[in-house]
Amino acid sequence: MKYDFDTVLSRTGTGCIKWDKPFACSDEQTVLSLWVADMDFPCSTEIQEALHRRVEEQIYGYSCGFDDAYRNSVTGWFQRRFQWTIAADSIFYAGGVVPAIAYLLEILSEEGDSILIQPPVYYPFRNKILATRRCVVESPLCNTDGVYTIDFADLEEKLAADEVKGMILCSPHNPVGRVWSKEELQQVADLAHTYGKWIISDEIHCDLIREGIHHIPLHTLVPEYKDEIIVCTAPSKSFNLAGLQNSNIIITKPEYQQRWKEFVGNRLSLNSCNSFALAATKAAYNESEDWLNQVNSYIDQNIRYACDYLVKELPQAVVSPCEGTYLLWVDVRAYCPDERQLEKRMRQQSLILDEGYLFGAQGKGFERINMAAPRSLIEECMRRFVKAVSGEAIE
Repeated sequence: MKYDFDTVLSRTGTGCIKWDKPFACSDEQTVLSLWVADMDFPCSTEIQEALHRRVEEQIYGYSCGFDDAYRNSVTGWFQRRFQWTIAADSIFYAGGVVPAIAYLLEILSEEGDSILIQPPVYYPFRNKILATRRCVVESPLCNTDGVYTIDFADLEEKLAADEVKGMILCSPHNPVGRVWSKEELQQVADLAHTYGKWIISDEIHCDLIREGIHHIPLHTLVPEYKDEIIVCTAPSKSFNLAGLQNSNIIITKPEYQQRWKEFVGNRLSLNSCNSFALAATKAAYNESEDWLNQVNSYIDQNIRYACDYLVKELPQAVVSPCEGTYLLWVDVRAYCPDERQLEKRMRQQSLILDEGYLFGAQGKGFERINMAAPRSLIEECMRRFVKAVSGEAIE
């Protein structure tokens, strides 16, 4: 490999939320933090060099924002990777996908309207629906021995309701790791079309796909309905740039574009990302494809290691197949069905994961584990995880 993903870089004291956020843990061990979805790998050298060049320019004034070179880097990436042709003028800036979802809820619905989600699902979806004074409607995924599928009968029933104005689709799905098939995505889009609902498609993990799996951007599948689909993308997960706060929101419908400009641009005055994010994103999309391919290969190996370890040490645990994202979703209800007791056990081992109950009632007794870390950290995580789940005492 050209890039080194084995070396452990200490992030403690750097102001990162993953390692510097205080947690109530045992004092017996150093805290091991594999919860929030960023990587413990250094960014590509190409991104680092681009940022160094930007620093050396010495003046950090107002930027032009999404100029032609920037837009070409975004459109070129998605054309090469997914055969997705994006019109340059359909790319809009937001400081992250979560803020973008909040803006879109304001733009696409009214207070009191209902928005559909598919739990267990990324918990900011629910939080933003409630924060914007909308109502949450759930269409839970079906879980069969760890394999998640969409309950289309339930989804249709919920989308048919007048009070439901649209849905937030997680594709690939966080936390269960599904990369939805062409048939599944087609059926979701067909139901939305039938009942006149819009879709916010969160595709932030689209580049982080396991070997042999292919992500399908929703726009490419249903071009005739793409005006009612807003796709949220970002370089943040793919290239470990979350701290630079940049995302690319794809809006094709002129009416929705105008609403975005009026609300986000005029009212909130959020028109352009910072100059460092612009430089890093262009270096990511134009120069860092090899780095991403190697990251995906390394994560593949980490996931295989973790799955093999858990099969041996916790045979009753159910690990959902990770088709996309770098997040492993593990059902340990056979060992510890009480989610609060499970969380306590994790803290006793000084292991910080995302507790499953955060993703909805359907996640109680589950843990989400970040696999985007050097192998030595994954090995230590597995050791502590088994001790925590089995309730062993601290050594």
